[in-house]
Amino acid sequence: MSKKTQSSEGAMVEYVTAMIGGQLFGLPISRVQDVFMPERVTRVPLASREIAGVLNLRGRIVTVVDMRSRLGLPKDEDGKTAMAVGVDLRGESYGLLIDQIGEVLRLPEDGKEENPVNLDPRMAKLAGGVHRLDGQLMVVLDVDRVLELAPEMMAA
Repeated sequence: MSKKTQSSEGAMVEYVTAMIGGQLFGLPISRVQDVFMPERVTRVPLASREIAGVLNLRGRIVTVVDMRSRLGLPKDEDGKTAMAVGVDLRGESYGLLIDQIGEVLRLPEDGKEENPVNLDPRMAKLAGGVHRLDGQLMVVLDVDRVLELAPEMMAA
């Protein structure tokens, strides 16, 4: 799933990093299609609060998932423009609304650990492990788990 490369220090995995509610998250680079600033998001009647709406991105209809809402975090009130990370699941396009995009990190595959027992349960249900970085914990988002909500909501 993740882009893996061999190097002298072993297998490496690349992640696109994102900040959501002050927490560092990593998405496997192989799952990321786009990074964009969402414009003109149209609300979907009767959709859950986790679905921010839909938008047209270069001719594709993209469902926008509010990651703060998905993680049970309060709305961002500082007025900064949100960013979105474009991902695909089974041929459908999604945009994950995040607070800020970071850099691409290349980390050793064997440095990924299981979710710690004290990880917030809201994050743990969407996480596929963690990487311990200098003074920070990067939660690896499992894109499939993040988008599990979509079929139920699309039925509404």
